[in-house]
Amino acid sequence: MQYLHTMLRVSNLDATLHFFCDLLGLKEISRKDNDKGRFTLVFLAAPEDEARALEDKAPMVELTYNWDPEEYTGGRNFGHLAYRVEDIYALCEKLQNAGVTIKRPPRDGHMAFVATPDGISIELLQKGDALPPKEPWASMENTGSW
Repeated sequence: MQYLHTMLRVSNLDATLHFFCDLLGLKEISRKDNDKGRFTLVFLAAPEDEARALEDKAPMVELTYNWDPEEYTGGRNFGHLAYRVEDIYALCEKLQNAGVTIKRPPRDGHMAFVATPDGISIELLQKGDALPPKEPWASMENTGSW
């Protein structure tokens, strides 16, 4: 058995691609438009997995965008995706400055949760040892649930 991908239904493909690619740094590996089914599939991989993903050897995120409007509620019912990051504070600052909701700040220098445009939780884990606690993160309150 081999893990292939996680599928997320998204309501705004451009906003979601901005979040995953421009802000988190994922890379678009492929895109498939299905005119008959009226949907677009976009496959993304983490930067360190890009070469393996192009060979179909790394897990990816599949964004499913249905062309006919649908309302997706309760992004938490999905669960979350998790990514290991080089500098959790720098990434959280970048995301916050871009208007992304920090659901659980990286108070411990190790773990944070942020929200996609559709409210799906993304867990960020510091690579290696936790960074020393740092403000404003150390005293920041949670926002919602993750």
